[in-house]
Amino acid sequence: RPNPYQASLLQDSVRRYLQLPADQTVLILHAKVAQKSYGNEKRFFCPPPCVYLSGPGWKLKQEQIKARDLGEAGFRVCGYMGLDNMGSSLMETQKLSFEEQPDAKGFSCAKALYISDTDKRKHFRLVLKLFFSNGQEIGTFHSKLIKVISKPSQKKQSLKNTDLCISSGSKVSLFNRLRSQTVSTRYLSVEGGAFIASARQWAAFTLHLADERCARSEFPLREGYIRYGSVVQLVCTATGVTLPPLIIRKVMKQYAMLDVDEPISQLHKCAFQLQGSDHMYLCLSTDKVIQFQASPCPKEANRELLNDGSCWTIISTETVEYTFSESLACVREPVSPVPLIAALQLTGGGDVAMLEVQGEYFHAHLKVWFGDVEAETMYRSPKSLVCVVPDVSAFGSDWRWLRYPITVPLLLIRDDGLIYSSSFTFTYTPEQSCIPGQQVLSDVPQDSDKLLDSIHQEFTRTNFHLFMQT
Repeated sequence: RPNPYQASLLQDSVRRYLQLPADQTVLILHAKVAQKSYGNEKRFFCPPPCVYLSGPGWKLKQEQIKARDLGEAGFRVCGYMGLDNMGSSLMETQKLSFEEQPDAKGFSCAKALYISDTDKRKHFRLVLKLFFSNGQEIGTFHSKLIKVISKPSQKKQSLKNTDLCISSGSKVSLFNRLRSQTVSTRYLSVEGGAFIASARQWAAFTLHLADERCARSEFPLREGYIRYGSVVQLVCTATGVTLPPLIIRKVMKQYAMLDVDEPISQLHKCAFQLQGSDHMYLCLSTDKVIQFQASPCPKEANRELLNDGSCWTIISTETVEYTFSESLACVREPVSPVPLIAALQLTGGGDVAMLEVQGEYFHAHLKVWFGDVEAETMYRSPKSLVCVVPDVSAFGSDWRWLRYPITVPLLLIRDDGLIYSSSFTFTYTPEQSCIPGQQVLSDVPQDSDKLLDSIHQEFTRTNFHLFMQT
């Protein structure tokens, strides 16, 4: 363990971080399935995996590198992305060049990745390696699992094959190819608060099942798998911009099928009819998103003729986010593996309250911190850390007068001071007898500590509650 002086310095550093967090975030967006390439063909992943760099910590790191007289060139971030068992040769991966966007985020995408038929795996992960241009390694980051498919299923889907079905509340990407040409691919995206068709960037949308019997302003959501003929709502995950309620239709040979209600599968062709409209469909025109009026089929009333711009391909997507802060540490090692917290589980109470932190990429050099208070931490496995919950008195001498909950952020800190923040918090909640509005302490004599001590015992015995902020 560090000596008291080092521990005090680290605690001061954590307090400064909590006042002004300088996080560095790496966000990876990718499709949930990938179509296998056969022979000499190369079916590049569509949409292409994207990487976004955000957070004030990148700017701070740039200033630190400039202060060491390395100049602007030493700060530039570069990287490589490939499949997880392709070996260490950089020739087998794709180089990434990051460009700064108007919102100050760094952006790059891997447009030429594919999986060949010689690779017999049913699942794989993408591996991202990031470096500064002066040669300093930042770290290695993994995507979520990607399922390999041979081609889009043409059979009527069954809910037994849930891997390929799309559920309400999941994230999807939509793209369009005019005359099936790869070079003409456009992705549904959002820019400046408006929907656009972009040749460069794609957005992930949360696809919700909506209740068609309710008014649009009410927007009640439903659970279940998405079927053709359902009323759905598309919400951009990054901006929150929403399209009006849409009826999703199956597309066959450029016709919208009005009587199909089977579950939607990965890489299916579909169309989006505006609910309550006169045969109007979501359509792209170059880089604009417009409305297109379909033509009823005179011979078959269950079909409507679409144009190329109204036919979209749908695919499920995943995102994984890694956040760390080098602002308070002299970090010489890569920041990876960056731990990801998935859940918390509390056991016991009082002086023996234990918290299990569940997730991925844990190791023995991590400590759990409750705000600026370090907890005694035990490493159990790469998916589990266990710590002793600190007494509430560790957060200040006024603890015994508190009548309201204390909420502190949950951090993981590496031995060298590297901070990994999370979206989780821990809340100490007093007994009902200590809730504001109940005059528990109003009649306490100034020279009496017995009642205060008993309140403290009740306060710390079993009243710990967990909250996850999403």
